[in-house]
Amino acid sequence: MTDLCAEELATIYAKPTARVIAKARPAIDAHARKFIEMSPFCVLATSGIDGSVDASPRGGSVGFVHVTGPNQLRMPDRAGNNRIDSFRNVVEGSGFVHLLFFVPGIDETLRVGGRGTLSADPDLLASMVEFGKPPRAVLNVAVSEVYFHCGKALMRSKLWSPEKVQRSVMPSISQVIHDQTSLGEPESQEIVEERYKAQL
Repeated sequence: MTDLCAEELATIYAKPTARVIAKARPAIDAHARKFIEMSPFCVLATSGIDGSVDASPRGGSVGFVHVTGPNQLRMPDRAGNNRIDSFRNVVEGSGFVHLLFFVPGIDETLRVGGRGTLSADPDLLASMVEFGKPPRAVLNVAVSEVYFHCGKALMRSKLWSPEKVQRSVMPSISQVIHDQTSLGEPESQEIVEERYKAQL
């Protein structure tokens, strides 16, 4: 197997249409704002100082990411595994971030890019209480690019199909990590999920 070079890509893929290029907007318009305000989930992508890339799932109540202006987003950070890979990339790496927003039932997604900074201002944290707790920090994104992706990827995957995989087909995440690391004691998925709920 040989790897493709840049010149070969043009022989496989046609040039994007003018409409595809034009849909990348420099700010959040009414349509993008509505989509973000309906979204309970997104993926945050960041790049590190060493060129590495991190993609991290983020979620909350519908509209958990706040649109504070046409070029400004604020995303609260909730309890997680404390690796803070994404946030290290924001403060030590390129500072560039991309968010991919999902709305259950809609196959199109929304991508928002810009530069991120972090804040732990007490007043800001207090204004974003959710699940009875303030966030630990807030990611501020100075937005420079916004565009909608077509729905073909989600249509192919049938992501919103009512047919779901039963959780029991996989061992608990606790068991998986125990098998991989020999650290900690394996727990049932029910115990793991109860702990998740307590730490939201």
